[in-house]
Amino acid sequence: MKLKKHELILMLIMTFAVGFFGAILLVSAVKPNAAGNDGTSIILSDRPPKEFDEGFYKVKRAYDLITEHYYTDVDPKELLEGAIQGMLDTLDDPYSAYMNEEQVERFNEQIQSSFEGIGAEVSMINDKVTIVAPIKGSPAEKAGLRPNDQILKVDNESLEGYDLNEAVEKIRGEKGTKVVLTILREGASEPFEVEIIRDEIPLITVDAEMKEVGGKNTGIIAIRNFSETTPEEFEEALSEFETKGMDGLVIDVRGNPGGLLHSIEDILQHFIPKDVPYLQTEDRNGKREKYYTNLEEKKPYPIVVLIDEGSASASEILAVAMKEIGYDVIGKTSFGKGTVQQAIPLTDDRNGSTIKLTFYKWLSPKGNWIHEKGVEPTVEVDQPEFYYGNPIVVEDEPFRVDDSSEQIKNAQVLLEGIGYDPGRKDGYFDEQMKKAVAQFQSDFNLEPTGEIDEETARAIEMEVMEQIRSGKHDLQLQKALEVLYQ
Repeated sequence: MKLKKHELILMLIMTFAVGFFGAILLVSAVKPNAAGNDGTSIILSDRPPKEFDEGFYKVKRAYDLITEHYYTDVDPKELLEGAIQGMLDTLDDPYSAYMNEEQVERFNEQIQSSFEGIGAEVSMINDKVTIVAPIKGSPAEKAGLRPNDQILKVDNESLEGYDLNEAVEKIRGEKGTKVVLTILREGASEPFEVEIIRDEIPLITVDAEMKEVGGKNTGIIAIRNFSETTPEEFEEALSEFETKGMDGLVIDVRGNPGGLLHSIEDILQHFIPKDVPYLQTEDRNGKREKYYTNLEEKKPYPIVVLIDEGSASASEILAVAMKEIGYDVIGKTSFGKGTVQQAIPLTDDRNGSTIKLTFYKWLSPKGNWIHEKGVEPTVEVDQPEFYYGNPIVVEDEPFRVDDSSEQIKNAQVLLEGIGYDPGRKDGYFDEQMKKAVAQFQSDFNLEPTGEIDEETARAIEMEVMEQIRSGKHDLQLQKALEVLYQ
């Protein structure tokens, strides 16, 4: 059976589109009959009224004390929201969150249509705002942001001490506006700045194409995220490919941060036979529920799944289910989110304040929990080294012959990746590198000085992103197509 759609069971979904993971606000305990700074006594009732138990009465007393005696005016609504957020924060769960009316409205918009922002999904990892995955084709992806990038500052304002809600509110913005993010990337010695122009992010969730591979018709379906429309988009592409006589299928969920649980459930109906649960859930008491399809047998053609570090949540449900019934999974170990959230309105209004609370663990068909571990591929494949390079930061003088630095080492990796041989990759700028830089400059209508100034650095980065988007260096996809027909 399937989880009911009207229950609005949610997986972690596009946090920059939504970004509501719960604020950290402290509600202080106050002793009764405490003395104010002016020497007056603040008298609180000794006995809670019948409608409150002792615990809730403490909260009410704190609320009354603050609203009536704090030295300046406070917003009662913000106090109540802070109390709720404070409770959720004690759970130490980045996926349980309070959403106020504005946040709920944005949430509802983003699971159905489009949104404005930079287009990336984030989580709070080790107290750092961390990118899970940029959305394909988004300003974040075009700017070179990658999974596990840490966002340290927004427009030169540190995010230290911010909760995820507050950080996302600073990063979000209207189409056409600019934001500068300070990024720390794994393996980089210094942070760097990325300027991004916000845009409208359409939620087109499925890309599909048919390729001829070794004389065989091969369908490639890339799922960007799992929204309301994804099952319909996926089924339409799958049906078209099968009608055309597809010989094999690649399902690509790289960089897919997850989404709605019922969306992935609908897709798994096409692939997981009825004798195997496609998903299990486990509640706080250890009680498990198993969910099955009505599918009689597996597809008659081979299938592989592509994953990477940016594949999270619903993407991992798909990957591990396919892996455990015998299909190959190609790429890198996924993000590792093994919990299910349910959005519970706190009012009768659909757009009223809501708690998004973790209700269950989700488990694989065989009962494995991938939380904080991820799904390991059956065939591990790295992308080329230049896929993981950093933006080139030129602060004062251009890089030239006899200079040496980590930035030059990074530039060497990028140049080699796009077809310009720097001769070495140890960070020393020699005559061979000067020749490679001058050739690049000539090819891209820049003055062939052989030095890397800021304009040349940006041109190199643009070409790197263009070649990554083209897919011609995509070693993971190449391996998937090779494995598919073995």
